[in-house]
Amino acid sequence: MTFYVIGIGNKAPKFTVIQQELIRETKYFSGGKRHLTWVKPFLPKDFKWIPIASPMQSVFDAYEKIEVPVIIFASGNPLFYGFSNTLKNKYPKAIIYTAPYFSSIQLLTNKTNTNSNELVTVSVHGRPWKALDSALIKQLPLIGVLTDGLKNPKTIAERLLRYGCDNYKITIGEDLEGKNELIQTISLKEAVTKKYHTLNCILLHKVTDSKQQFGIKDTDFIGLEGRPNMITKMPIRLTTLHLLDVLQIKTLWDIGFCTGSISIEAKLKNPDLEIIAFEKREVCETILLKNQQQFGVPGIEMVIGDFFEQDIIKYTKPEAVFIGGHGGRLKELLQLLDNQIALGTRIVINAVQEKSKTVFIESCKNMGWSITQDLNISLDLHNPIRLLKAVKN
Repeated sequence: MTFYVIGIGNKAPKFTVIQQELIRETKYFSGGKRHLTWVKPFLPKDFKWIPIASPMQSVFDAYEKIEVPVIIFASGNPLFYGFSNTLKNKYPKAIIYTAPYFSSIQLLTNKTNTNSNELVTVSVHGRPWKALDSALIKQLPLIGVLTDGLKNPKTIAERLLRYGCDNYKITIGEDLEGKNELIQTISLKEAVTKKYHTLNCILLHKVTDSKQQFGIKDTDFIGLEGRPNMITKMPIRLTTLHLLDVLQIKTLWDIGFCTGSISIEAKLKNPDLEIIAFEKREVCETILLKNQQQFGVPGIEMVIGDFFEQDIIKYTKPEAVFIGGHGGRLKELLQLLDNQIALGTRIVINAVQEKSKTVFIESCKNMGWSITQDLNISLDLHNPIRLLKAVKN
């Protein structure tokens, strides 16, 4: 299979002499509805057009029936979150020639005379928030964002404000190179009040630095009312993150998150970490959200309700599990985990009661898990805490 992918802008294209000759000698073309409008005057009379639209499998089926080269017109740079990458993933053995145009983010930085040396671009176009959340937690100085109909400048600005990332301003480029081109740099609060052209992309500029901490003070967290000690203390928290290997894993389950201190610290240490936090008490949902807002930590997935009643198979399997609460059913919890987690998964518990220590050690022995860490830590006048780490074999 051979594809020629030509990037074009939001206007009538100017093809090179070689591209014009290639177009004249080709029969099969493909692209979006908007692309056909721009390129139709350049196509031969007997051309065949394969529209790129959902479902994509229909598009691929059409390609696979063709034994001659296909020219595909795509927006901007097809190698930048674009169609050339889609083709490479679908047909790794295909011959693909790409002629890029400016990406929309490049156009916006050029038109605003923005120094893009520090630019990092993420896409939320048909994608989850994860990459943008990670960039915000890292407090990157300049973030380009490829948007879509739902994750647009308004909803993006709302997300930044919701999670305390209000130290950014936003540049919005609408219908770039089109008849309705509009570029504006405004505050996030102003951005949530406006409507936007369907074709848009944005730049997020960090205006001020946020406070970065290596270990958050316990008193800085919002906690359960009347229970100020109901939190994993900072020295214990940091040791727990070490035992969980949060810098080396991709997915963490935090069972019984309470204030969310473990989840928040873990996400701050590894912004790319996927965290699924479970908690039975409904009031903790608001507490975790407020703490996320306070420390600028979006992207923690909350599951409220009894862990034993959750369909946990639908969540990404963890590489590490922190047990912050078990409701007196530790043995059952460990057995449930044993049936779901993969070999090599790390399990960490901070046990205060002697019974919890005994049940954890005996259960691990019965299930064939290895106890790899056993630490006793005392803080001030608090009861000693035993940190136990096991690995499923």
